[in-house]
Amino acid sequence: MFDYDVIVVGGGHAGLEAAFACAHLNKKTLLLTLNKKMLGNMPCNPSIGGSAKGIVVREIDALGGMMGKAADHHYLQMKMLNTGKGPGVQCLRAQQDKLEYPKYWSELTAQNENLTVEEGMVTALIVENAAIQGVILENGAKLHSKCVILTTGTYMQSQIFRGHEIKDEGPDGEKPSIGLSPFLKSIGVNIFRLKTGTPPRIKRDSIDFSKASIQPGTNRRLAFSYDTTEFIPIEEQEPCYLVYTTPKTHEIIRAHLKDSALFGGAVTGVGPRYCPSIESKIVTFADKERHQLFLEPESRYTDSIYLQGFSTSMPTDVQEEMVRSLPGFENAVFLKYAYAIEYDAIRTEEYGPNLEIKKWPGLFIGGQICGTSGYEEAAALGLMAGINASRKIDNLEPLILRRDQAYIGVMIDDLVTKGTEEPYRLMSSRAEFRLILRHDNADMRLTEIGHDIGLIKEDRYQRFTNKVNNINKAIEILKSVYLGSRKDVNDYLASVNSNLLTGGIQAFELLKRPEVSYVDLIQFIPELKDITLDEFAIEEVEIIAKYEGYIIKQIREAKNMAKLEEMKIPSDMDFLNMDGLALEAREKLNKVKPLTVGQASRISGVNPSDVSVLIFNVRKVTHNG
Repeated sequence: MFDYDVIVVGGGHAGLEAAFACAHLNKKTLLLTLNKKMLGNMPCNPSIGGSAKGIVVREIDALGGMMGKAADHHYLQMKMLNTGKGPGVQCLRAQQDKLEYPKYWSELTAQNENLTVEEGMVTALIVENAAIQGVILENGAKLHSKCVILTTGTYMQSQIFRGHEIKDEGPDGEKPSIGLSPFLKSIGVNIFRLKTGTPPRIKRDSIDFSKASIQPGTNRRLAFSYDTTEFIPIEEQEPCYLVYTTPKTHEIIRAHLKDSALFGGAVTGVGPRYCPSIESKIVTFADKERHQLFLEPESRYTDSIYLQGFSTSMPTDVQEEMVRSLPGFENAVFLKYAYAIEYDAIRTEEYGPNLEIKKWPGLFIGGQICGTSGYEEAAALGLMAGINASRKIDNLEPLILRRDQAYIGVMIDDLVTKGTEEPYRLMSSRAEFRLILRHDNADMRLTEIGHDIGLIKEDRYQRFTNKVNNINKAIEILKSVYLGSRKDVNDYLASVNSNLLTGGIQAFELLKRPEVSYVDLIQFIPELKDITLDEFAIEEVEIIAKYEGYIIKQIREAKNMAKLEEMKIPSDMDFLNMDGLALEAREKLNKVKPLTVGQASRISGVNPSDVSVLIFNVRKVTHNG
């Protein structure tokens, strides 16, 4: 007898997405957390989104996840990043209210009848019939379920470091998760140690902001969720600020490197390469004269300023010296000191692209336990774990997104195929198809999938199909109308410094010119007036036109890759004894156990000649079968 369909362990961003996905797919779900008050807590940066990450939040929403809705609810500032660059790297970033954001999550959990939230520390799992079928709590209580999803974040056997002071503690002074990690090791799950950190929080009134550069939000109606209809006016949004480290800052850090937990030897876990501590930056980029730091408000209801870019594991007295060397921080008052945190995570070879532990059916993982860094990556992994746990219960095939479908697909494929020795962080450079994985078209890529799996409801799906139909109609009209060298057309072209027409041209081709806009073309094409498109749908039409050649090329490349993805590798394929494979390829293939030839081709150490051998053997087995 099962108490629940799914038990989710951990109430951070991954746990919440996993729990809501299961609950929305009609699974009786229990979310176990160490502290109900910390649901959706933001122990590090008070923001959602950023480079690549903002697109991931849009993808979560397009699939039917929740983070976008929560991020749109009480933000302090909304900003579109990389607007001076192409559409493939533009993305949203929102400063969140650290008090209101988790409060909203708690309200959402209370409203869902399929979701129960309880406090409790999981110290072991129930192993029955060679599968995981529930959890055992610290007090000895046993709770049975069809699937378990571990989303322990940075809490598993966690320790806090400030200099050589070490505490068995979780983020924000919470208690750590003790016992589960040793249990996982005892059942053969490979664990490794990772490290991350957080900067100090400074009292707002103690900072002289006149020495900093103001960083306002973007004055547009921007949102992560396609359901959002209410926006906070720019004049009601909070500004951020920018300062730089000084030569004095660098001097202090160099003089105290031996006092740092990281450089003094106390920290053993590997930290995030792309979000390093300030002491790591000073050592790694010794020739750099200064590093930028962003001053970010944490809430409308507190006077706390987050010092983005100043993560450190220095002792508290050294932190004070470092911070007060910054411009405007001469009289800084600390509300919270920075720290480094070490925690246990599960090796990437232990789980498959469905996020289920290979050795233990019924056990799924999501978030930082997978070896990742960041709220957005965590939420995406939690969502996918929740979807796939639910589909397993329903005897359905897992949902595995391709690299050309979503950044989520890129991340999971990177993890299970390439592995990681440090907290994995999503970046646009990781995506070879980033021009088709854009901020603007996340719904076009994923809402159909979200609807098919049951997370996108009919009313939203109808709005989506109406938008798609209108965009397609607009493009069809643009491609069917030809504009000649009319005086009104050429007068317009002259006004935007564009070459005049001497003959007929397809309106769609004219829209490819950077200086020509869709809105301006409406005056010459009356049929477009009957089509309802908001500013973001219009932007999408323009991107499709202006980047058509590049987009077609990437779609063609994605189709070629898809052919290899369709070539399934039998689960019992013997890589170690496969004639013609290089020794390194045999070892890597046997370790990763790729599901498709496409996945195999992306494994480091597997060369094109090895892929050819693999294709031959797969075809031989398939043909004989």
